[in-house]
Amino acid sequence: MAWRVGLVAIMAGGALAGSASSSPPLDLSSSKISPSPLPLLQRSPLLLKQASGSLPAGCGIQPLGRLYGGGGGRSASREGITGQGSKKRAERKEKEGQRAIPRMSIRGGKEEATMDEGKSKIDEALYSRQLYVMGHDAMRRMQQCDILLIGLGGLGIEIAKDLALAGVKSLTLHDPTEVTTRDLTSQFYCTEEDLGRNRIEASLEKLSSLNPHVKIDVLEGPINGTVISKYSLVICCENCFGECVKVNDACRHHGVKFMMAQTRGLAGNIFVDLGKDFEVTDTNGENPVQFMVGSITQEEVGVVMTLDEQRHGLEDGDLVTFSDVQGMTELNGIEPVPIKVLGPYTFTIGDTSKYSAYKNGGYVHQVKKTARIDFKSLRESLLDPEFTTSDFAKIERERQLLLIFQAIDSFFIQFGAFPRPGDQQDAEYVLQMANHFNREIIVEGKVLNRQLVDKIDKKLVLTVAKIASGQLSPMTAVIGSIAAQEALKACSGKFMPIKQFFMFDALEALPDKELPMSEYEQTGSRYDAQIAVFGKTLQKRIESLKYFLVGAGAIGCEMLKNWAMMGIHCTDMDVIEKSNLNRQFLFRTSDMQQLKSETAGRRAKEMNPSLNIETYSVKVGSDTEDVFGDDFFESLDGVCNALDNVQARTYMDQRCIYFLKPLLESGTLGTKGNVQVVIPRITESYSSSHDPPEKAIPICTLKNFPNAIEHTIQWARDDFEGVYKQVIEDAVSYISDTERFIENLKQQPTTAPATVKGIIATLGGSRPKSFEDCVAWGRLRFEELFNHQIQQLLVSFPLDMVTTSGQPFWSGAKRPPTPLQFSEEEEWHVEFVVASATLRAKNFGIEVPATLERSDVMKLARKVRRESVGGEVGEAEGNGQVKVPEFEPKQGVKVDLNDGEAKKEGEDQVMEGTSDSDARMLSSLPPLSSCSSVQLEPVEFEKDDELHMDYVTACSNLRATNYNIPAADKHKTRLIAGKIIPAIATTTSMVTGLVCLELYKLIQNKPVEQYREHEWNLWSRFEVQGKDMTLGGFLRHFMEEYKLEVSMVSCGVSMIYSTFSPKAKEKLTRPLLDIVKKDAKVEVGEHQRYLMLEICCNDEEGEEVEAPSVRFALS
Repeated sequence: MAWRVGLVAIMAGGALAGSASSSPPLDLSSSKISPSPLPLLQRSPLLLKQASGSLPAGCGIQPLGRLYGGGGGRSASREGITGQGSKKRAERKEKEGQRAIPRMSIRGGKEEATMDEGKSKIDEALYSRQLYVMGHDAMRRMQQCDILLIGLGGLGIEIAKDLALAGVKSLTLHDPTEVTTRDLTSQFYCTEEDLGRNRIEASLEKLSSLNPHVKIDVLEGPINGTVISKYSLVICCENCFGECVKVNDACRHHGVKFMMAQTRGLAGNIFVDLGKDFEVTDTNGENPVQFMVGSITQEEVGVVMTLDEQRHGLEDGDLVTFSDVQGMTELNGIEPVPIKVLGPYTFTIGDTSKYSAYKNGGYVHQVKKTARIDFKSLRESLLDPEFTTSDFAKIERERQLLLIFQAIDSFFIQFGAFPRPGDQQDAEYVLQMANHFNREIIVEGKVLNRQLVDKIDKKLVLTVAKIASGQLSPMTAVIGSIAAQEALKACSGKFMPIKQFFMFDALEALPDKELPMSEYEQTGSRYDAQIAVFGKTLQKRIESLKYFLVGAGAIGCEMLKNWAMMGIHCTDMDVIEKSNLNRQFLFRTSDMQQLKSETAGRRAKEMNPSLNIETYSVKVGSDTEDVFGDDFFESLDGVCNALDNVQARTYMDQRCIYFLKPLLESGTLGTKGNVQVVIPRITESYSSSHDPPEKAIPICTLKNFPNAIEHTIQWARDDFEGVYKQVIEDAVSYISDTERFIENLKQQPTTAPATVKGIIATLGGSRPKSFEDCVAWGRLRFEELFNHQIQQLLVSFPLDMVTTSGQPFWSGAKRPPTPLQFSEEEEWHVEFVVASATLRAKNFGIEVPATLERSDVMKLARKVRRESVGGEVGEAEGNGQVKVPEFEPKQGVKVDLNDGEAKKEGEDQVMEGTSDSDARMLSSLPPLSSCSSVQLEPVEFEKDDELHMDYVTACSNLRATNYNIPAADKHKTRLIAGKIIPAIATTTSMVTGLVCLELYKLIQNKPVEQYREHEWNLWSRFEVQGKDMTLGGFLRHFMEEYKLEVSMVSCGVSMIYSTFSPKAKEKLTRPLLDIVKKDAKVEVGEHQRYLMLEICCNDEEGEEVEAPSVRFALS
């Protein structure tokens, strides 16, 4: 019941969108396409006898618009399938005239005559999460990509939405088709008010508002080779294979990349052709690994061993290079060499026998290798297809589905419409076509068709054919998001593309029994295209669902879009930030700082005015169970999580277990995603399994011996927390409630000295009075952190120190540090002083200059000069300057070499503490009379605050410079310090589509493999009715019903009955609820309908039984 998917190695599914129209013909006469014939799939099975080098009439390139998924019909019944809206269309045309779509270029919803094509600056605030997926180089290449998208039905609008959010340079739309009711099931930017309008015209304003950096164009008229040559990539949506072959030929002639995508009910496909010698700069998107060297042998096949048995994570053929190796220095900066894995900690790198002997130290750096791929044309691929497999359990279906898609297209070409829903006759005709296609035909020595499978799967063909006219929003979400990600690969060269067909079906979501034709009857409803797949009965069930969608972020927005036909509860107490706009497509710039749930609910209602939705803006948790209580959860059909943290997910999982409600759980990590369906009494719950805990960085490593940029970033992050938040909060507590503060201080002997020192520094005589004081303080902190502390460490452990075993102390994971000398010419030096001064000023409510120039800060910093002797750090002189004392070594300083020593030292301090030392420490606190009027404001770290990141980045990089660790830019520092989860809209859309596919199954109670190891599992519980039931009656109930002798009953942490209690017999005649309230002092709220009780019991043999909880009904 769980999907684990990725847009690099893809698992997904598909659906259909489109409608009927006519338009100018597709003119490819100027493209000089090869005159070789199209594959047989473009021919009617009835015309096979005409097989020759030319196309039979009516089976070549069709006018764009006829092949967008609709078309005319063989009979009046076809009108119900192809869509409604003729009356509204006629009224609109009479009112507005036969006007064409105005040709325009739109950026951010406003018309622009010209634009600066040279701009390539990345809006990091907008794309921050996506940049951690794609990277800056790939993003810049995407911003130079012009894409032509043909077809704007449900599938096309999904692709367009994802590409606009991703930030390509321009997106040109071509679709002469008018909106029909069939579009309303999946084309989320079209409503009933748009019936009869052109699909682009109805969608353009909303689509263009998604991203102000993306230019949206509209293309009218015929598409020919000259038009195609202007684009980097052409994507065909909903077009039949015949059109796509011609477009692909033109693309290859002009060196333009090509893609096609189709959805047919619960099946879909994608084809990718990126031309000859396409370069993939990063095949998997994983960050290159880096680790420390433990040893390197000096032999013909040199063996590298990692330090401290750290797993290297490399594979055979990976490329590596080296740095900071001592002894075998020839390896430093060497051209990347391939490795061969010997084990998890060792690998070989080739001949090292002629190199110097290895001494110690060094880093291994993985180097990403590029791949070059040749793609075949669609024409060639139809004869010799290659597949990227979506589901290895269905791998034998790939060729079958390719034949089925061709047969359905041929049916459409002949009859102008897809097979009627559930119609056996139409499905048999598609089967006949599939059999004709599945044979080899050679004419005049030229292969026109090949046999793809040994035997056609008749059941599969009939099943797909009967639902091919349907459209499903979840399916277009999945296929559309994968196609969009493939487009981003084509533009950026990042990630391995599909090679070359991708087939997917979710036929297991269909009803188990074949439905009668009456179930598929079209009613003119906006849901007709979904009825064409599942029937009217299931559609009514979907419309009656009441689901609780928890969260309205990226997943929540996409889920609301897919569920716009259902009654949904939605809650999210977050407000909208700029970084949300890149993934959470229901939000706009004008929505910033508004509540997500309210905004998302409003936008979902715009998509489907008949949507029944209630929005909440309060947090779901134990403190809001009066809002989301028993009545609320009992009324639900299920819960869908759209959350971004484990704590909230776990809470909702517990609530679903308690109320026996199914839970739809999902999540994303960059291009990876997962879906989990939790079904009461059947599957495991979300909390049944846990990810391994993150590996913590040892404190001694952070404090004294960092060896990676992650260590220095965490150290800087902790410094920010301690200096600008914790110390200030301590000072505020001291001022506001001195007595309680001192009492708490006495209870924390290990941290009390540092706390007192921080308060003295904050409230003592050196507290700042002006911004100039803050600059001086920042300059002095630089000296203390990056010079004095490092010198002190080298006093304790000199560079030439050796261990008892004779090894250099500064080796292996211990990198020898170097003190820094402040310089106005060094960027990080000045940045640290500026950020420190500004944060200090904010702490003390001091005004920061509106325009803060580097030169101004340096002018202030120059007043902080170094004195040769004397004076405490920060001591002011009469001339306004502040002395920076020379370093003076401190004697007896204890430096912990590991966390065990640090813990023991803390325990020793507790043992050695005396009342006299406590008194001396407390007496050093500044008197309240001198600081009671001080106004302080703690600063909470926020990863999206540029000032905060300026400080952490500068502080981390200065620390890294101390230890000769390569620095990190602000972008990488933000990722690590803010613990940011990389995200991209395509993954989110795909995952929510998969969730909705599971919902289709869940609604129908599809069988799943049961999760049951014992007689009772986590879903088991005893249900006991009876508000007035006595304790004795409660005990008899278990004996009579389950043959269990209850020996103990508890409610929460309170025991209310036990056989060994002297008052046990006295309680037997009292109501159980009375005992809970009066004896156990358990508060029972007015809204509460149940009590959860725990019991201990024995079976008839006297053996102890592990029994589930008891839900005791109060009414």
